[in-house]
Amino acid sequence: MENEKDPHPSQPKDHRSDAFATKFVDKTASWQHKATSKKKEKPPPAGGLDETPVPDAPPGYTLKFIFHRASSLPMADINSLSSDPYLYVQLNTALTPRHKQDPYLRFRTPTIRRSTDPVWNCEWIVANVPATGFKLKARIYDEDPADHDDRLGNVHVHADSLGDNWTGIREQGYKIKKRMGSKRAYAIRGCAAMFSRGLEMSGTLFISVESLGKTEVGNNGGRAWTVGPCAWSRHLSPMIGRLAGTKEPGKGKAGSKAEQYNFQANQIQLAGPVPSQLYHRYVEFKPFIAGMFTGTSLRGRILNRALHHQHSRIYNYDRTTVYGSFPSPSKDMTLQFLNLVHHDDGGRIFTYVLELDGMWRFTETGKEFGIDLLSKHTMHSDVNIYIAFSGEFFIRRLKTPNREPGESGQETHPATEIEGGPPHGDPPKDPAYYALYIDNDSGTYRPSAKLLPLLKQFMQRNLPGLKVVTLDCVADSEKMDKLKEEQRERKKAEGTGTVFMQDDSSSLSSSDEEELEERMREFGDADGEEGGKDKEKKKRSLKREIKESKVGNWLHGDHIREERETKEDMQRADGEVKEGEGQENGELKQEGGELMLKEDTTAGMNEKDEK
Repeated sequence: MENEKDPHPSQPKDHRSDAFATKFVDKTASWQHKATSKKKEKPPPAGGLDETPVPDAPPGYTLKFIFHRASSLPMADINSLSSDPYLYVQLNTALTPRHKQDPYLRFRTPTIRRSTDPVWNCEWIVANVPATGFKLKARIYDEDPADHDDRLGNVHVHADSLGDNWTGIREQGYKIKKRMGSKRAYAIRGCAAMFSRGLEMSGTLFISVESLGKTEVGNNGGRAWTVGPCAWSRHLSPMIGRLAGTKEPGKGKAGSKAEQYNFQANQIQLAGPVPSQLYHRYVEFKPFIAGMFTGTSLRGRILNRALHHQHSRIYNYDRTTVYGSFPSPSKDMTLQFLNLVHHDDGGRIFTYVLELDGMWRFTETGKEFGIDLLSKHTMHSDVNIYIAFSGEFFIRRLKTPNREPGESGQETHPATEIEGGPPHGDPPKDPAYYALYIDNDSGTYRPSAKLLPLLKQFMQRNLPGLKVVTLDCVADSEKMDKLKEEQRERKKAEGTGTVFMQDDSSSLSSSDEEELEERMREFGDADGEEGGKDKEKKKRSLKREIKESKVGNWLHGDHIREERETKEDMQRADGEVKEGEGQENGELKQEGGELMLKEDTTAGMNEKDEK
């Protein structure tokens, strides 16, 4: 029948859009898979550990460069008609570096004050200089910390080849090239030469080079390194210290623990070679980082220049810079390092960078903005693309010198009060009483934790007698954070009772001196005639009591002022205080017989005391 339904109706034909929809769904799924896989497989930022091997090369020779003296240098200072000259030396060889950005071998002599005929007699020993010779470029500068160092000229020393029979160079004079020198300095010398026949316009630098024989290179045949001397320097900046809020410990005349504003930067030339595996590149964790290190973009050039300038300011050489050197690593060198870091006093933590040639730079770090800004690894490295290692370290004093840190019964300061050292006594002079805790906590270069044992061996070789403990900032993060928090707590605790001074010449005010004399007379009347030593001891004790009582009065005045200001703020909020009520002329009211203070004196010492 026509009205009956067909038991097998024909299927409707597919629309042409159906095929397109299916393809679209499949394509979308493919795109989603690719996006997910790329997100999961995103590589880490470039940088960190670089395992590029040192190029192979035959063993070279160990050379000793001696920079004797210079004569007839130009006058960079018109006031003294003299200069403050120093040498900045760079050694170039034919050895192929691992990367073209590897820093050159460099050396700086101390500064000779007010002399146009300086005598340095400084030695620089470099190992594994290839048989193909070397090119030594010595630049002579006039130190001028207030402005910029003026170049006084250049000297180039070439040796085309080295061998077992090479006779070396014996105190040979090299004419100083004036082309790159300061025009102003030579103009001053020219004017002086017009009125004095004994003055010469051309200076001379005297240099010796001696071969100490072939170098035993092992696996380091493709690079040269500094053997010695192990020179150190301490750079102080009171202005930067005041801005950053950092102080240097010292001793006041009262015999009490005192500090003065100073930001201290330190550097030590460690004896090479630095293990070749310690080789790290900056990490590109932000897009602008590469430009900052290479100076390729506008933003990068600005940051690069600013960091170079910051480095030169922090490690600035001036009349307060303290120099020293040791022929090789020794116990005395370890003690000097402990002096630079103030032993275990104050719970200090330091940021450090170890360069490829063994130059170790470090400053105190902290959570304060000013200190944190000045303790960046990029600044310490002088924006070097490649370094050996970086991180933080701190010093702890051990209760027992014959036990390793972490052994049962071994206590350390900070964290535990141990007699025979800071904060109440002088530090022990035996390095065995101290431990160096050093880590790889650096986001700029992200040193590999697997190389910490090599770093430990290198530090133990350069700091004999000092115990070294390494911490991995990832695997040992909980332990590291606990130890550093103990350091910070110790810094707060030991800083509370410190009498801060502007310099070592600080003394008591006239009123305090009168009080001291009165109390000394009472002491003499009560105890009769006393020996000179007992009187001096009693006088120091009384001075300490007077200063501590003054600090207590200042703190109490601050406390009264804060309470009064808080009370008035609350009253003003409730509309209960009329303008002009409460306090007049900034004076604090006397409450309960307490000391009356003025606002302009409670913030610190009065003008006379500050002087």
